[in-house]
Amino acid sequence: MTDKHLSTQFDAELSGISSRVLEMGGLVESQVAQALYALTQFSGETASQVLQQEERVNQFEVEIDRDLSAIIARRQPTARDLRLLIAVSRTIGNLERVGDEAARIARTVQRLINTGVSSRMRLPVTDLDFEANLALAQLRKALDAFARLDTARALEVLKQDDQIDQEFDGLLRKLITYMMEDPRTISSSIDLIFVAKAIERVGDHAKNLAEAIIYVVKGTDVRHTSVEAVENVVR
Repeated sequence: MTDKHLSTQFDAELSGISSRVLEMGGLVESQVAQALYALTQFSGETASQVLQQEERVNQFEVEIDRDLSAIIARRQPTARDLRLLIAVSRTIGNLERVGDEAARIARTVQRLINTGVSSRMRLPVTDLDFEANLALAQLRKALDAFARLDTARALEVLKQDDQIDQEFDGLLRKLITYMMEDPRTISSSIDLIFVAKAIERVGDHAKNLAEAIIYVVKGTDVRHTSVEAVENVVR
């Protein structure tokens, strides 16, 4: 078997892995969108659909991780190819955790519905929806950057991460005010604080994906690095 043939086969394997990651990302993105719909519409049926998808997301992670191990053992890749495989491993781990956050939101929706909170309490669900749409946009942007190995797009994700954190802080203050003004809202407000935190974590995982993309392309690990320093790496 010629070196050229081996290289072509390896490229095909890498392309296949990347396609599977994007397929997993699409499923997780849909899962998050459904969880948010379930929250804003108090739809128990949609919440159940989110939970049903959790097993498939977990299966994706296990299958892709297995394929990664096989490729590394067989091909012994170096340089950028090895960085790509490491980044894929980080990416699927983050995507699986995004799926966990979607499932957490869905379970909270079910609990709110079962206790009748949705019909008798005024809660800042629209504020949560705004934070959630920011996080979902970040996830989409990170997946798009992964598909094209676009470091400029990845940098945009890092720059916008603070906006989600600010929304979470504002929501936290509002929910604390609700609890102080009406003790009957304490239980449901605590549930929504956990939802808001889950949404914030979706944004954190999108940021992790962006950092992995920059690592693949530039060969520099930018985790725990300021945005200004990352800009210098990307240039």
